[in-house]
This record gives sequence, structure tokens and C-alpha cells, in this order.
Amino acid sequence: MDLLTRREEIILLSVWRLKNEAYGMAIKNHVSKVTGKKWLFGSIYTPLEKLLEKGYLRSEKGDPTPERGGRAKVYFMLTKDGMNALQNLQRVYEFLWKDLPLLEAK
Repeated sequence: MDLLTRREEIILLSVWRLKNEAYGMAIKNHVSKVTGKKWLFGSIYTPLEKLLEKGYLRSEKGDPTPERGGRAKVYFMLTKDGMNALQNLQRVYEFLWKDLPLLEAK
């Protein structure tokens, strides 16, 4: 199993959650909302490229849109390997947290 960085993990989970709407700006907005921190485009695209290289994501260009000056959005989708990576990650977290008490906010 190839280990994911925290950024790759967050982005991979965001692509899965966003489903057919997983393109650059939507991913950036989602991870910013979830983490409560402002993410720059470089913070999104570098991990996206690595996830593509690892075979966990694939990309597909949409149709050009007038609001983007005729440019097409690039959509990202999980591959079977990407889903397997998330399942492995979930198992690791379940094992690590097993039998530990819930953390209480202070």
C-alpha cells in the first residue's frame, strides 16, 4: 500500500464526496470549508497530480464554458486503486482508534 500524505488523503476524500462535481475550484472550496483554512490552487493541484501519477485518480475534460472564457473544466474521478487506497486508509484509522476513548472538546 502506497502511503498518502494528509493533503492527498483530504483531496482524495473530497473528490469522492464531490462525485461528478470534482473539479479544481470545487475541490479547493470543499477542502477550505472542511479544514477551516484557505487553500491555494497550488495546494490542490500538486497533490492532484501525484494522485493521478499513483493511479488513484483519473481526469477528464468537460465542455468549454463561456464563463471560463471558453476553457473547459478538468474533472477528477476515483479509480479502483483510489477506492482501494481509501478503504485501506479507513481500516488503518479504525484499527488505530479501536478501544480508545472518545476525545472530549475542552
